[in-house]
Amino acid sequence: MVSDTAGSCENLLPLDAYTAENHEILIEAIAPEVDGGRYAAKRVVGDLFTVQADIFREGHDQIAAMLEYRQTSGATSTDTAWHEVPMHPLVNDRWSGQFLLTTLGTYCYRIESWNDRFGTWRRDMEKRVQAGLVGESDVLEGVVLIEHAATRMASGDAARAEELVATATTAVTPLEAGGLLLGAGVNELMNRYPDRSHSTVSGELKVTVDPVVARFAAWYELFPRSQGEPERHGTFRDVIKQLPRVAGMGFDVLYLPPIHPIGRTNRKGRNNTLDSGPDDVGSPWAIGNEAGGHKSIEPALGTMNDFGELVTEAQNQGMQIAMDFAIQCSPDHPYVKEHPEWFFIRPDGTIKYAENPPKQYQDIYPINFYGGNQEALWEELRSIVLFWIGHGVTIFRVDNPHTKPVPFWEWMIGEIKQQHPETVFLAEAFTRPKVMKALAKVGFTQSYTYFTWRNTRWELTEDLSELTQTEMNEYFRGSLWPNTPDILHEFLQHGGLPAFMVRLVLAATLSSVYGIYGGYELGINTPLRPGSEEYLDSEKFQLGHYDWDQPHSLSNFIGRINRIRRDNPALQLYDNLRFYSSGNDDHILAYGKATPDGENRILVVANLDPFNAQETWVGVPFWDWGFTADEPYQVRDLLTDETYIWQGEYNFVRLDPKRQPAHVFAVSAYATPLALTPETRVIDFS
Repeated sequence: MVSDTAGSCENLLPLDAYTAENHEILIEAIAPEVDGGRYAAKRVVGDLFTVQADIFREGHDQIAAMLEYRQTSGATSTDTAWHEVPMHPLVNDRWSGQFLLTTLGTYCYRIESWNDRFGTWRRDMEKRVQAGLVGESDVLEGVVLIEHAATRMASGDAARAEELVATATTAVTPLEAGGLLLGAGVNELMNRYPDRSHSTVSGELKVTVDPVVARFAAWYELFPRSQGEPERHGTFRDVIKQLPRVAGMGFDVLYLPPIHPIGRTNRKGRNNTLDSGPDDVGSPWAIGNEAGGHKSIEPALGTMNDFGELVTEAQNQGMQIAMDFAIQCSPDHPYVKEHPEWFFIRPDGTIKYAENPPKQYQDIYPINFYGGNQEALWEELRSIVLFWIGHGVTIFRVDNPHTKPVPFWEWMIGEIKQQHPETVFLAEAFTRPKVMKALAKVGFTQSYTYFTWRNTRWELTEDLSELTQTEMNEYFRGSLWPNTPDILHEFLQHGGLPAFMVRLVLAATLSSVYGIYGGYELGINTPLRPGSEEYLDSEKFQLGHYDWDQPHSLSNFIGRINRIRRDNPALQLYDNLRFYSSGNDDHILAYGKATPDGENRILVVANLDPFNAQETWVGVPFWDWGFTADEPYQVRDLLTDETYIWQGEYNFVRLDPKRQPAHVFAVSAYATPLALTPETRVIDFS
């Protein structure tokens, strides 16, 4: 039988809790606040961090509020004192405050609010003075508040308060006394010493401060072993020779797939066959052989010193090296002999290889996070990341993190960032949305997205709106990749170079962080078989070789896009994306980004049809840009340097993908008189 109290949801507090003065102010709907403060919001160093909340109480008394913050990890985390900045009312009891995030690490923040009794008295006294209706009791209320404040003041200010009290109490009339206590100096003095003895303090929230590369970066992926001459295994020194080419296209991060020794047992052959020959190099994700494991380098690539030179030279070229962190082993990895309890053991005693039916990975053993000796496993995996940080790598692309426990990632990333807040972790988690979100919440700096499979206007609008315009933007930074070594979408397979161009524009401007897999600039688009998203002759299983100087190369176009990104601060922000209307919803996508001050405004119009010219009237919010309906404004295409003069909300656009699949416009005020050039196109709206 169920008791009468079973299942009760009541959680009543004792009477004294409700009558205590420190419950007189309510602080609600704090933003940012990820899952009630369970997880940290994300920002980058140099951001002005804005916090808002609903702060109110019953009645008409005025209140005051402070935003308080302190750093809990990072270079200055030994400073445990709370710093504070005033919050200001907006509308409808919404308040806002800001502070500058100056250092990498984690900050805690909270809100404190109290009843501003002197402010309330001052507001009412101003009305009484204006009406000439000031009584002696009205003045005495202010005097008492000043006297109480004097007990909290420094000696000099306390003396000033005593003078004010004496002057007010000896005034000829209450009206004169009230006027004296309304002086600006009195208000400034009292605001420095508010009575916060019965303030309400919110719970503490967190914000993680990452390096700028966490939010704004262009990634380029290449296989080091494919950078040699034809049929010769490439080395780190060959990669060094490629750095000027990659840097010349404007990339910030050079991402390398696993560089560790590759297993020999069940080594994969070309195009993922099971029948490998003596010259087959295998998959770099099958990590480990007699030469070592995750803390070793494939001997054919070079030495640890060679890798160090690559890291240094990349930095000299303005880039950072990103490494692949894949938690899996080949059957030849030292862990298999040293720690068999870290793997899945079949009933017959053999170790189970990885599967994702119908795909089979006979050359890979997944890690069993629920086997024996778990603490040692977690610590060993953390030590791998620390090892490579010691060799100059602070950016890690994590392979399949969604197949490992979320609590592990929360622990490991937290441990790493406590010591090295400069680290960046990109989650390669093409999986269920809630799992992707959970990984971002527990610490992943960036995340792959479904962008590769989002090709229509509706798909792109829905997906990117959620990523950038909902609470997700507080903790999830979506990195957009048109292709990866695993994914060659049919849009690229069939759309030719126009498809590659428009997808590049979309990836580079919809998000502030994006990447491409090398070969993209050559428009490589041959699938393993019809209907497959795998590349034919994939570098995952064999050496590749490229002639980067082919006439049709998009390297100059890519370089132009990345220069546009670097020159326009609006494209360096993540959460400022806005979609605009188009009369051609099936094929034309229009969207914009602007800096908060409105000084930099970018408008992108893209033709999603790689085969046919498309045209439409694009609706743009000229009022948000500071223009009136009858005021012309200027849009300059940063891809071609052509200039157009537009006016009003709707303007005509025609895009031929064979010539140019997209416009990337810089929007500015119409410069009168405009210096007409052959590239200037004036539209007469009269």
